This record gives sequence, structure tokens and C-alpha cells, in this order.
Amino acid sequence: MRVGYARAAAADWVFRYAQNRTGFRGAYLGGSTISLPDDAELVATSDLDVLIVAAATCEDPPIKTGKVRYRGVLLDIGSVPEQQLRSPEQVLGSYRLAGSFRIDRIIADPSGWLHRLQAAVAADFARRHWVRTRCEEAGRIIEERLAGIQPGAPFHEQVTRWLFAAGGTAHLPLVAALFNPTVRLRYLAAREVLAAHGLDEHYRPLLELLGCADLTRQTVGRQLDGLAATFDAAAAVARTPIAFSSDITPAARHIAIDASRQLIDRGDHREAVFWVVASYARCHAILAVDAPDLHRQLAPFFLAAMADLGIGSPADIARRAGQIHDALPNIRQLAETIMASNPEIVD
Repeated sequence: MRVGYARAAAADWVFRYAQNRTGFRGAYLGGSTISLPDDAELVATSDLDVLIVAAATCEDPPIKTGKVRYRGVLLDIGSVPEQQLRSPEQVLGSYRLAGSFRIDRIIADPSGWLHRLQAAVAADFARRHWVRTRCEEAGRIIEERLAGIQPGAPFHEQVTRWLFAAGGTAHLPLVAALFNPTVRLRYLAAREVLAAHGLDEHYRPLLELLGCADLTRQTVGRQLDGLAATFDAAAAVARTPIAFSSDITPAARHIAIDASRQLIDRGDHREAVFWVVASYARCHAILAVDAPDLHRQLAPFFLAAMADLGIGSPADIARRAGQIHDALPNIRQLAETIMASNPEIVD
């Protein structure tokens, strides 16, 4: 399937199901595919991120977000409140928003406002001040996630906060290099960025913070086998709406399971670990609410995967959170090094 076809399908979905709703302000594409040309191949293990801009107040209920298969394309529908896009400066300072406006991937813009915003963001996207501001925001978010770990919370919740703090360290090099801070493939992208800047030796420390630097392909494969059983069970019983519920559905299985298997098979097993663990924790968040017996029955798979990473208790999570906190100054300096050597960044 070509990327252009997927983009056309996304635009058609917006036209049919979003554009006529009260409070609709526009829609644009995000994620790792935005830099691809229309004639590029959209791999089967990718989805297309669609962001719906909505007014702060409207009469209609919010658009249901999550993964939707439409015209053969797996769309990941998200929502962005218009108040987050009030000015180019507001977007330029957000590492999670700015990358989507570097290129014009707007698919609906009734008033022309989004196009004006995009043009202004694109003009200043590579200015050093804004790149540094986005890196600083990425660092603050890591600190906030670490501070949000509650020792008394369920184990899967603690794992999620620790995991996304650890994974945030891979985002800092990407932001400094003007790359999209992709979610699932962040470690693979960080490895490529560091290699391109002659900083390969800084990659292993990122993996060490995650705990997977020395894991073998066989070990990660075993983790994925347990996840597959857990994923199928959670997808079958999920009833309670949770923010990430659409990531644990039969439609999304090829991303969590099949795409991870492809990474493992080609030797990028350490790069698969982040999303394997994220999916484990999300499955158990669902099971804990909708199927407590299965939550307990399947826990050994999750606990074994965490033990592979050196985490067996909340005390281990606290210790590893401290390691991330201690490493942050060096990772911030790494981002500065990348910025200093990046010819695209201008003053």
C-alpha cells in the first residue's frame, strides 16, 4: 500500500466522520510517516496518525479516538484541543506537537488557520532557541514521570511511569537532531541518529537505563510469546474504556505482536523491548479491571519479562528511576552536542 493512498483514506475518514461535527477546527497527520513521499510504501506494521483539532467547548460528544481500520488502512485517531495550537510559539516549544507542523500534512482546514500556523512553525522549526526549548521540555517530562511513580500503585502502573521516563531518554537525541520523536520505534531511531552524528558509544547507556543492553534475541522472543498470550486475553475481555484501549485490540495486534516479532527476527530485539513492556503493562491495566482472575493467572509472563530487565519489585523501580534521574544531565549534554553538530540548526 502506498502512503498516498493511506493519506487519501485518512482525509476521506475525516470528511465523512469528523468534518461536520460541532467544534471541528481541522485535521492533520502526525507520526513517523509524515516525512515519507506519497509513492513510498506504507509497511503493513504501521498505522497512520490522524489528529483532529477540536474547539474547547462544543455540543457534540468528543470524537472517539483510537485505532480504526478504514479502506484497508489502520488509522490512529487522536484529538488536539485548539487551545494547544493558539500560536506558532506555543507549538514551536512543544516537542510532541512541533514535528507534525514541520511539513504540510494538513488534511482539513476550513478557515485556513492551520495552514498559516504550519507555515509559521516550519519557518522557525530549526532555530536553535526552539530546538533547545523542545529538548528542555522533553527533559522536564522525564522528571515529571519519575516524580509520578507511586510506590503504592499497582505494579503495572509503576512500570508504565518508569518505562516512559526511561524511553524519554531516547527522545532527547531525536528532538536535538530534528527527528520526529516516534513512539514505538524510538530506540531504533535514536540508534540511527547517534550513529549519524558519530556518537555510537552513547547508545548502549540508553539501553542500560531500560535494562535490555545485554538481552539476547531468544530472551526477547520469549517475552513476546508471553505477551502474545496476554494480549489476546486482554483484547478478548476489554470492556472498560481506557485511554490506550485501542492499542490492545485485534486490529492493533499486528503492531504490538507482529511488528515486534519482525524486529526480533532481524536482530533488533533490544529495540523491540520498549513496546513489548509497554504493551504488557497496558494489557494488565485492562485485565486488572475487566478480568481480575486472568490478571493474576497471566501475571507470571509479565513478571518474568520485568525480571529480565532487572525489576522484580517497587523497590527496584525506585532504584532504576534514580538511575534515570542521575543520567539526565549527561543525556541533556548529549542533546547539546547533537545540536552543535547539526548543520540544519540555525541561530
